[in-house]
Amino acid sequence: MSRLLRAGAIMAAGTMVSRVTGFLRTAVLAAAIGTAALGDAYNVAYTIPLILFELLIGGVLSSVIVPMVVRARRNDPDGGTAYEQRLMTFAILLLGVAAVVSVLLAPLIVDLYTDDWTGAKREAAITLARFILPQIAFFGIGALAGAILNARDRFAAPMWAPVLNNLVMIVVGLLYLVVSGAGSSVEAATASDLALLGIGTTAGIVVQCLALVISLHRAGFRFRPRFGVRGVGLGEMGRTAAWTFAYVGIMQFGFWVTTKLATGAGDRVPGAGNSAYAYAYQLFQLPYGVIAVSVITAMLPRMSRSVADGQLGQVREEFASGVRLVCSVIIPAGLLLMVLGPAVAVVIFGHGNMTISNAIYIGNVLQIFGLALVPFSIFQLLLRVFYSFGDTRTPAFLAAGNVAVNALLSLVSYVVLPDRYIVMGLACSYTVSYMTGAGFAWVRASRKVGGLDGRRVAGALTRMYLVALPTAGLALAVLWGGERWAGLTTVSSLVILAAGGGLGMLLYFVVAHRARIPEVGSLVGLVAGRVGR
Repeated sequence: MSRLLRAGAIMAAGTMVSRVTGFLRTAVLAAAIGTAALGDAYNVAYTIPLILFELLIGGVLSSVIVPMVVRARRNDPDGGTAYEQRLMTFAILLLGVAAVVSVLLAPLIVDLYTDDWTGAKREAAITLARFILPQIAFFGIGALAGAILNARDRFAAPMWAPVLNNLVMIVVGLLYLVVSGAGSSVEAATASDLALLGIGTTAGIVVQCLALVISLHRAGFRFRPRFGVRGVGLGEMGRTAAWTFAYVGIMQFGFWVTTKLATGAGDRVPGAGNSAYAYAYQLFQLPYGVIAVSVITAMLPRMSRSVADGQLGQVREEFASGVRLVCSVIIPAGLLLMVLGPAVAVVIFGHGNMTISNAIYIGNVLQIFGLALVPFSIFQLLLRVFYSFGDTRTPAFLAAGNVAVNALLSLVSYVVLPDRYIVMGLACSYTVSYMTGAGFAWVRASRKVGGLDGRRVAGALTRMYLVALPTAGLALAVLWGGERWAGLTTVSSLVILAAGGGLGMLLYFVVAHRARIPEVGSLVGLVAGRVGR
């Protein structure tokens, strides 16, 4: 627990700064381009390279590459140096070709992810995609550098590098607000406006990639092109990664369904479409990204080593500790999102070319996502149990079940719900799919490891929920009072967040510490020690 906590704390600090600056970036961009046609066009173009990256290499980084690099560093006579060099060379070639091809196919890719867009909206999305798609290569190289750093137990740089990307994008958004007269109008956006947004977005990823490559160099890695694929382990990687590619493909199919439905909803009700869903999803990811990702990143290399040494008891202990540590913060955070979602969205998005009503709508979607925070985090932790064994087949089947539930419920929402509530229905479908998926994943992982200490984990989570109820009650009372007093404005929402969110979390940590929840006690002790020094 202490080792996991220390490693997680280092990454959580970087991730916290990264996420905070990320939301500043999102707020600036939303203020600049809004959530109507231009906002939807940008968000589709921005998302496409992330999807292609996941399909090409992102999905295999944590599930395949990190465990294989760990084994190479342990078993190879040169400590895995040649293996890492061949891997990096192969990735540069693959991702470079993918970036060029995707730029050429930008119109077809945009049409695939949108719902019969025409005119200025479609042309803007295609132009932005052509500027943004080259970042596939830089995103992938940086991510591989981060994976090699993680395999060396160097966790800080991958968590801090995105801050540079966010700072670049904040500058780009502010420049757009100053120099562009188009605002959120896609028809008025000029070629220069789109170039500023597109090239600026790619420039942020380039800076992030360079920071990771420099950190990898400082960690002792020396890149030497090795073009021979022999020694990369493509055979083993292919056998292992085949199911990972299936997993990623299945998940991206689910994302494609959601994007198509959300863009269709946005055509019917401007401001209640894909941008609203994307922004709410980014806010929902904040607690998960700060806490769960940090713990997951620290867990996987250690669990992989324990599996290699045949120490299944250590795997069980590592997983159970990780779940309890993550949920000690995720549980109150999820409850606060469910209560304070509109106030959070108004503070972040209620500026510039965004209206308060559109910001409140994003907050309503966020409230639904708050329900998904705990099951989603547990599901991601469970996947790392399978990956530590080199098992990528089971996650693919779990993903298929998740996507089937999500897609079916999303289609029902699109057909049955009023237009303005479709995106809320999509968020609800996502929540239900991870609730069911986490249950099935737990059963399968428990069988694989010989038990996951389920009774102890369930007892700990139940205590955390009970301790978090006063926090949710305080936040609800503050929200109700704030709305009665002044409505939801930027100022009143700031007060609500400070009183309901800030004091609510403080109340949770005090009560949990006194209730002797050990994970919270460890966090409080860590913070107190840092402050004391």
